[in-house]
Amino acid sequence: MKQSVQVTILGQQYSIRSSRPIDEVQKVAAFVDARIAEVLASGATANTMNAAVLAFLNVAGSYLELNNHVDESQQITDELLRLDDKLSAALTVER
Repeated sequence: MKQSVQVTILGQQYSIRSSRPIDEVQKVAAFVDARIAEVLASGATANTMNAAVLAFLNVAGSYLELNNHVDESQQITDELLRLDDKLSAALTVER
């Protein structure tokens, strides 16, 4: 069931309707607020819209990099399972 959660990003109040737990929505909002504040503090831009876009690009880049690592980890896991199956089959045949 969706519920309304009040969050603050860059001093602006937002009412978010979500089926996620309240603390999770607040955690996400705090993360977004911090990323935008970091961009603004870096001096890359003074415009909050540009800061939001730059922050989103940074987060998206991190997400894609992490997603690539997950894919690589899954490929390694799959290969290890395949090798384990081969070893198990070879040991069973030798007995």
